[in-house]
Amino acid sequence: MPLVSALIFAAAAVLLLLTAWIVLPGWNYPLFALSVGAPEYSAWLLAGSLAVGTLATTVLRSMRLSRLTRPIVLLAAMLAAIPLVRAPLAIRQFDREMQRGLGSDYLAGVPDRITRTMRAAPVGVADLFRGLETSDAVVSHGILFAQPGGQRLTLTVYRPHEDGHFPAIVQIYGGAWQRGTPEDQSEFGRYLAARGYVVFAIDYRHAPRWKWPAQIVDVRSALAWIREHAENYRADVTRLALVGRSAGAQLALIAAYEPNAPRIRGVVSYYGPVDLAEGYRNPPKPDPLGVRGIEEALLGSTPDSVPGRYREASPISYVTRRLPPTLLVYGGRDHVVEARFGGMLHARLIAGGTPAVFLEIPWAEHGFDAVPGGPSAQISLYYTERFLAWALMRD
Repeated sequence: MPLVSALIFAAAAVLLLLTAWIVLPGWNYPLFALSVGAPEYSAWLLAGSLAVGTLATTVLRSMRLSRLTRPIVLLAAMLAAIPLVRAPLAIRQFDREMQRGLGSDYLAGVPDRITRTMRAAPVGVADLFRGLETSDAVVSHGILFAQPGGQRLTLTVYRPHEDGHFPAIVQIYGGAWQRGTPEDQSEFGRYLAARGYVVFAIDYRHAPRWKWPAQIVDVRSALAWIREHAENYRADVTRLALVGRSAGAQLALIAAYEPNAPRIRGVVSYYGPVDLAEGYRNPPKPDPLGVRGIEEALLGSTPDSVPGRYREASPISYVTRRLPPTLLVYGGRDHVVEARFGGMLHARLIAGGTPAVFLEIPWAEHGFDAVPGGPSAQISLYYTERFLAWALMRD
């Protein structure tokens, strides 16, 4: 029994250590990973806390050990419950933001056959534990679309099994412009393909070997290739949207906003940088990934040395006219791209007459959708799906 009691106490301590990162920021990379994951595994952590609390009540014989364990478990449970308790209020706010940005009845023109396939609720309790259901799709990997400077660039295509022509979505991965592959976020591509979209997940050259503007040049090349070969994949490029994460969101926004961009019906930014000079001069505190070093690796120097390059790489610089409708999803605890940047871009878009929605998930860190079944990933998918249907599926 002493061993069992010690194990129960150790389990309580571990749970408290993990749940603490739901409210604490990570000041280095390993701790940053904990601060990303802890809120998204909050349902598991809450269930674990309740289980350990039950064991502490029924098994522990030592009153001293029981008195130590119970408050630890209670605090862990309270921390784990934060995202789940805050979610209903956030969802009500997000519903209002969607209606404010897209119209009070924004799904009215979307066919019933489409709305029936959408997620029924922003958060499914079962999905918190089992993850998102992997959807069926036809997947084509490793399709070469360009070889700039001898660098092979490929894309992956996810498409429905059914016959017909379908709206096209271009997905651009994140990774500080330095890492990542078109295979990232494959669950997202499969999910959308199963609901009537053709998803092209594209590659681009990485910093620091390849400096800006190589990355946006590659995105342009991918878009041109997709338009040329769309018929082979039954993609309707007259109904085209871009979705990007972090560095990929910056590329998606610029590809949609730049003056000579092909027609884009909508763009979705998950925690994308929008003003690189401001991000450099006022980095987050703490700054676990080293924002200044990341930007210098991409742009070659500081904003004081190459201000034009920073301006050219900042999506907010392009907001000088009405632009494609935009959905901006950011984490309220983001310590890489602070949520205020999404708010800045949203305000500028609205002032210019662009339909735009800004959703700030209060408990979420940068990269919150790395856990596909977590509350943040489910909520962002729910509203992304509706935004895409509004932008691409209306009759």
